[in-house]
Amino acid sequence: MKMEINGYEVNVIVTKKRNNKRTYLRVKEDMNIYISTNYFTREKDIIKFINDNKEFIIKNLNLRKKQKEYEDKFYYLGKKYDIIYLNTKDVIIGDNKIFVNKKFNLDKWLKNQALIIFKEELNKIYNIFPEKIPYPSLTIRNMKTRWGVCNVKTKRITLNLGLIKKDIKYLDYVIVHELSHLIHPNHSQYFWNLVSKMEPNYKKIRKELNSYE
Repeated sequence: MKMEINGYEVNVIVTKKRNNKRTYLRVKEDMNIYISTNYFTREKDIIKFINDNKEFIIKNLNLRKKQKEYEDKFYYLGKKYDIIYLNTKDVIIGDNKIFVNKKFNLDKWLKNQALIIFKEELNKIYNIFPEKIPYPSLTIRNMKTRWGVCNVKTKRITLNLGLIKKDIKYLDYVIVHELSHLIHPNHSQYFWNLVSKMEPNYKKIRKELNSYE
């Protein structure tokens, strides 16, 4: 059956089982409502159960909608693109659209781009760094809580893959930050003085970057 809930027209898919003692409700990614209930539950009782749980349903419908909108968008170097699927072998980037084959692995492409761009930016910043430091090895991976990490002992910096989705200034700031740790393995005033030589607006950039989820 179909129902309209808070402007959403949704399908209600009911599964009845004799051994179900209670009625359960889920809102799935397809934005439909799935009901699991006893074989003898009447339709009017199912409707009442849905109405009694409207607040939960609306909250989850809104969440699913946001997730779907996000999945249909592509973020690359600080710009948001609509994904348009075409019969093409290449990735084509327009002003606000990215054209790809539906079977194309965009996540893999994004990681490959990060390998190229992160290395280029590291080289650029290393060559103008005001202090003499050993050239670090580079690792790129997804991190949940940090944009970058510097292992002073092994001279390795790790950059968050998520930086490829953001404006290049954030990547450059994180590289400056981690290279500075090779001189000052702390967050002392000496450390921040070194960072500010390379990026005078580091406080503003740092605040913006840390405001991202």
